[in-house]
Amino acid sequence: MRIRATAAIAVVSGAIALTAAVVPAAQASGTAQAAAPWRHLAAQAQAAQPARTAHAATGATPFGSRAAVKAAAQPPALNVTFSKVLVNSGKPVALGIATYAHVPYTYTLVAKNANPAASDFLTGLFLYRGSAADPANELDGWDPAKCQVTSSTSGPDSVVTTETCKGTIDINAGEGDVWNADAGTSWHTGAVAIDLNGQDPEKADPAKVSVAEKDGFAAPALQRISKLTVNASPEPVKKGKTITITGALTRANWETNKYGGYAGQHVKLQFRKKTSSTYTTLKTVTTDAHGNLKTTSKATVDGYWRYSFAGVSTTTAVSAAGDFVDVR
Repeated sequence: MRIRATAAIAVVSGAIALTAAVVPAAQASGTAQAAAPWRHLAAQAQAAQPARTAHAATGATPFGSRAAVKAAAQPPALNVTFSKVLVNSGKPVALGIATYAHVPYTYTLVAKNANPAASDFLTGLFLYRGSAADPANELDGWDPAKCQVTSSTSGPDSVVTTETCKGTIDINAGEGDVWNADAGTSWHTGAVAIDLNGQDPEKADPAKVSVAEKDGFAAPALQRISKLTVNASPEPVKKGKTITITGALTRANWETNKYGGYAGQHVKLQFRKKTSSTYTTLKTVTTDAHGNLKTTSKATVDGYWRYSFAGVSTTTAVSAAGDFVDVR
């Protein structure tokens, strides 16, 4: 769980407490895991440098020099850019009630006059919902990204190093990392790089840590996994008689860790002849207040009955396994 630099973070004896647990405001009423140690370090460093943090909050790029910040009071500015940011190959992230997802990401990092291959240089991506200035929730990986240098060029007054990086954003739906309100497309991706400037991570002074961050990259939607059942009866049935088709549409509730009925959703009733491999839509049925489905149809030929839900931005698509009815 990523923590914004604006959070109230304690710095004990001037050192960064890498194992300290910080509860995000958005999840204070639920079960939240400790911040990833490397992200906790970045948050403390940013909180210890209010002048730079305030400057970045105005919308100016956090990379490059800071004329308004006294050099004696700040660590060296970290000149880093991020590009080709891609999370989960751009596909939605589907989470059930106990899903612990390791969502893959990749990006390119370019550092000027810094050594991103050094052991005291950390980088990675994070997800945030809402605005970067005041996010409703944030998610990151427990470990920083792993990067590989692809090129390094030297000029008269600079060294430019390019890396390709990959890592995972770790989401534990069963431990309060996400809430139902987090489902949907209102997520964005941020990138961060941290240079300890030669300090020991266990004893680093946050005021001497350089941090570069860029928000606003595209992010995939987070979706609640749905389930769908069907039962067609009676079976067997005489030709021309009425068949009753019931079912239920449910989806993961990340707050109760149970699957609950999904009300008011349009679900297609479909039929496939025994001799065919293709389903045909017969009608659309709407789930009731408890997610239940019920309709009738005439029995004409042997075949399979099912319900099919197309899905929405917050919830995955799903089709029930066909229920065979023998028509005599």
